[in-house]
Amino acid sequence: MAVSLDEIRKAAERVAASHGLDLVDIEFAGSKKDRILRVMLEKNAEGRARLKAEAGAGAEGLPEKLLQGSLAVEQLSGLTHEDCARFSRDFGVLLDVEDLVPGAEYTLEASSPGLDRKLTRPEDFERFAGCLVKVQTFEPIRNNRHWQGRLMAGPQAATGKGTITIDLAAVQQNSRSRKAGVNTVEIALSNVEKANLVPEI
Repeated sequence: MAVSLDEIRKAAERVAASHGLDLVDIEFAGSKKDRILRVMLEKNAEGRARLKAEAGAGAEGLPEKLLQGSLAVEQLSGLTHEDCARFSRDFGVLLDVEDLVPGAEYTLEASSPGLDRKLTRPEDFERFAGCLVKVQTFEPIRNNRHWQGRLMAGPQAATGKGTITIDLAAVQQNSRSRKAGVNTVEIALSNVEKANLVPEI
């Protein structure tokens, strides 16, 4: 019986929601003998709003860069070890009861998406506007498939534009990007092969 990532994703979303978390992504990798189910989580919008309020009040225990304002609250998942442990316990039981990962043993890993998180959905690009990103395209733009800079504006979903704009002046560019001779690049979402945040710590 094959593993259904859609069913696993739905189950993970239910368990995450019951713990005040949002599912960011899931991956199922490895060989038959060494299978790993990775679940990336973050606090839900309410939890992130609390974290933002704590940062604004200068609460202790938060990253210095966050308190200084050079790290955006949106870049942090707010996830704790306790969150991961509770989610893993409940989700592991659900996976076994519903037999969502049939066959041999597997390892369940629950973690935050990290500061270099993947951006996959239009709402990710909207949420992280203003952050540094690294984007690889399917088709070259100005003879280049690799771009790095500050995400200026997320996809204009309301107008159906479906593009992102990257400010290339925000970082030192590689020779190919410099040869393009532009300060910004507009990339269609349909042309984004992969995109990640670039940590600014």
